[in-house]
Amino acid sequence: MQQGKTKEQFVHSVFEKIAPKYDLMNSILSFRRHKAWRKFTMAKMRVKPGSRTIDICCGTCDWTISLAEQSQTGPTVGLDFSQNMLDYGAVKVREKGLGQQIRLVQGNAMSLPFEDNSFDYATIGFALRNVPDLKQVLREMQRVVKPGGLVVSLELSQPTWKPFRSLYYFYFQKVLPLLGKLIAKSYDEYKWLPESLIHFPDHKQLAEIFRGTGLEKVEAYPLTGGIAALHMGVKGNSSQESQPDAAIHS
Repeated sequence: MQQGKTKEQFVHSVFEKIAPKYDLMNSILSFRRHKAWRKFTMAKMRVKPGSRTIDICCGTCDWTISLAEQSQTGPTVGLDFSQNMLDYGAVKVREKGLGQQIRLVQGNAMSLPFEDNSFDYATIGFALRNVPDLKQVLREMQRVVKPGGLVVSLELSQPTWKPFRSLYYFYFQKVLPLLGKLIAKSYDEYKWLPESLIHFPDHKQLAEIFRGTGLEKVEAYPLTGGIAALHMGVKGNSSQESQPDAAIHS
């Protein structure tokens, strides 16, 4: 991280710079699996028609668009602190004819500009590891969903199979920055992205964090050998009885 910059400032500068090649680099970063992971996640979420949804740290809006399409008529918000990302996302939104349904907002995931109990679903994709305080972001996501609403994270994670983990980290730490330099002209930025994962919780630890913020019925699904993980938790209702413990799907 560059000296003199907070994590938040540095992350903002990273994503402002890599926006033009963000979609291509996501494919490389995930071994072209990110679309399949998102499809799996949408199947698990079962977004009901007419639902109000918000996609936090929405980037170039792929997941935002999926939420809008599945909710059919429900208003959808895509929020990101990078205006460059939102500008690229806005083009996709217009191309899909979803400009009336999707509203794009430049804002901070740490302090969402929405009232309590505003949405049925809140998602964050491949961004939780980059925020200054992931617990605060989860608390904010929980705050803005209605009781019974779903908080969802799809994120890169720690591989569960040790022999594969060594190979993956070699790719992530040595090969990926070179690809970033070659394709996106961003060696330093893609050198930092792998570093952001090293100290990020694995899927079991993140499930515990979900529970620790008050989310209930927590489910965790490691994907593709654990290089990514889906986490979902339900916002409780004080009038309801206590919910079961977290379910971990290994």
